[in-house]
Amino acid sequence: MTALTPASIRALLAEHGREPSRALGQHFLADPNTARRVVAVAGVAAGDRVLEIGPGVGSLTVALLDAGARVTALELDRHLVPLLREATGDPPDLRIEVGDALTADLGALLDGDGWLVAANLPYNVATPIVVRVLEEAPQIVRATVMVQLEVGERLAAPPGGPGCGAVSVKAAYHARVRLAGRVPPTVFLPPPAVESVLVRLDRHERPPVDVPSPAAMFSLARAGFATRRKMLRRALRSELGERTEAVMATAGVDPSARAETLDLDAWARLARAAAP
Repeated sequence: MTALTPASIRALLAEHGREPSRALGQHFLADPNTARRVVAVAGVAAGDRVLEIGPGVGSLTVALLDAGARVTALELDRHLVPLLREATGDPPDLRIEVGDALTADLGALLDGDGWLVAANLPYNVATPIVVRVLEEAPQIVRATVMVQLEVGERLAAPPGGPGCGAVSVKAAYHARVRLAGRVPPTVFLPPPAVESVLVRLDRHERPPVDVPSPAAMFSLARAGFATRRKMLRRALRSELGERTEAVMATAGVDPSARAETLDLDAWARLARAAAP
C-alpha cells in the first residue's frame, strides 16, 4: 500500500475539493516514518483489531493496514470518507464508521475484547476522548495517541509529581501511561502551532488502588486541583463540607497539603474515608 506524503495528500485534497477544517482541528499526519513509528510504539501485530479515531485522509490507516491490523476507522468528518477509501484502496480489513468519538456507542462499535487504539487526536478534544476510552471502553486494552505536548505530559504525570492534575489521577487509576517521544509540527499538514507527543496507555488488569467509587475519588481530585494553590482543607470543602478535616484525619492526609503532593494511594484513602 502506498504511503501518503505531503504532496500526495495535497493532491488528494485538491482532487476532492477539500481543505483541512480549522473548526474540526484537522492537522493531517503527512509523514510515513511517523505513521510507522506510531504503529511500532502501539505494538500492533498482524491480526490485531485497532480502533483508529480520526483517521483523516489515511496516513496512519495505511501504516496500520500494512502491519496486518484489522482497522475500524471512526471519522467525524463524513466528507473525508471518499478520500480515506481512495488512499487505502478500501481493503476488506478496513471498516469506516462516521461518528463522533465523544458520543459514539463504543460498545456497539467494538465487538469482543482485546482492542487497541491508535490515533492522531484533535487537540481541542484529546483529553475527553482519552478519558472516555479509559472509563467507558474496557474492551480497549491499549491506546497510543498523538496529542498536544502539554496534554500528554499531564496524562503521564504521576500523581504526587510535578505537572500532575485531576486527569493524571484518572489516567493513573486506569492505565500505565508513558510518553514515547515528541512529534514535531512539520510532520502534519497544515503544521500546528504547538509540539505534539506520542503517549501510550496500557490498561491495568486490575486498578492499583481499591476504592468504593472511582467516580467519587475523581470528584475529590477535581475539587483539589480546581484551586491547587489552596490547602486541601479548603479545596475539598466543596465536596466534603464540614466533614473535611475529619475525613482527612481518617485518611492520614495533612490538611495543609496541596493537591499536587498527593499520590494515587492518598487519593484512594481519602475516597475510602469519605465514603458513606
